[in-house]
Amino acid sequence: MNGRLGGWLRGRLGLDVFTHLAEKKEVPVHKHSFWYYWGGMTLFLFGVQVGTGILLLLYYRASADEAYESVRFIMTQVHFGWLIRSIHSWSANLMVGAAMVHMFSVFLMKGYRAPREATWFSGMALLGLALAFGFSGYLLPWNQLAFFATKVGTDITGDLPLLGPFLKRFLLGGEQITGGTLTRFYGFHVAVLPAITTALLGLHLYLVQFHGMSVPPSVEAAGGPRRSLKFVPEFLLRDSVGWLAALGVLGLLAALFPWELGLKADPYVPAPPGIRPEWYFGWMFQTLRVLPAHVLGFEGEFLGIIAIGLAAAVWLLVPLLDDPLGRDRRARLWTAVGWLAIAYVVILTGLSYR
Repeated sequence: MNGRLGGWLRGRLGLDVFTHLAEKKEVPVHKHSFWYYWGGMTLFLFGVQVGTGILLLLYYRASADEAYESVRFIMTQVHFGWLIRSIHSWSANLMVGAAMVHMFSVFLMKGYRAPREATWFSGMALLGLALAFGFSGYLLPWNQLAFFATKVGTDITGDLPLLGPFLKRFLLGGEQITGGTLTRFYGFHVAVLPAITTALLGLHLYLVQFHGMSVPPSVEAAGGPRRSLKFVPEFLLRDSVGWLAALGVLGLLAALFPWELGLKADPYVPAPPGIRPEWYFGWMFQTLRVLPAHVLGFEGEFLGIIAIGLAAAVWLLVPLLDDPLGRDRRARLWTAVGWLAIAYVVILTGLSYR
């Protein structure tokens, strides 16, 4: 970058601004620094999703007559097609897992405190988009498991108060799952959601860069971190080691446990036993399952949906509800809430696979 070509690029593209930001950014080093790496891990796995997704798009056909056959063609005829599809599927699950670890670590380290409220809001929106990616992509192979799991998910959406019936019709493109639903989900998965995610991701990364890395209240109370790392190259090199490890895990999972295709979807056959959504929706699914049919004159499923929605709203607004200095009882209360939420999600997810 110091040669003639580098000078030409800096003058035309304004790269000196980015160079200055990279040189200025530092990462505090303390006993909780390990959790800083999970945001980068989520971003790396998202990049794997984009790369493998583009390769799959070269052969996939989004119609009820050809979707299943095109995926089978990818897995049986395209060189390493089975590997690319397995990596895409496994990285989707690992990305959501990494995003959830990142979210809970930020919550427990109180990284949402002022002036980082907008960073928290944009991160929560990105997590919601990641879940939407998983839900929309699940139907694309057009197999029986995906078909009936999508039916369960959209039926639950239809039970939402006020907007539920409209949202269900919007998702399905009608009253039932058809080939039009598949095409609609395909459009969401490869166009609408990526466009929104790109914009939000740019905002989130800008906010992280603008405000810097947060420091937990316990470290601040002890006098703050004693040292820091330059983001480039020290922290970035450590980040890349984690990315290489994740790539190795992805390759191992894809080779040893390739993602199965199953049977082609047929709306006229009974739903196969054991239908359940992906694991990251498991705790919500299990919550609705354990509720009684009626509670105080209301349908149990309806009350469960309302409770989950209210809990999500409170979780989103926690920067406005917690003590900004992290020194009073509210701070300890929200820390306890975070641990209870982790326990609830883990236990209910496990029960959904019992």
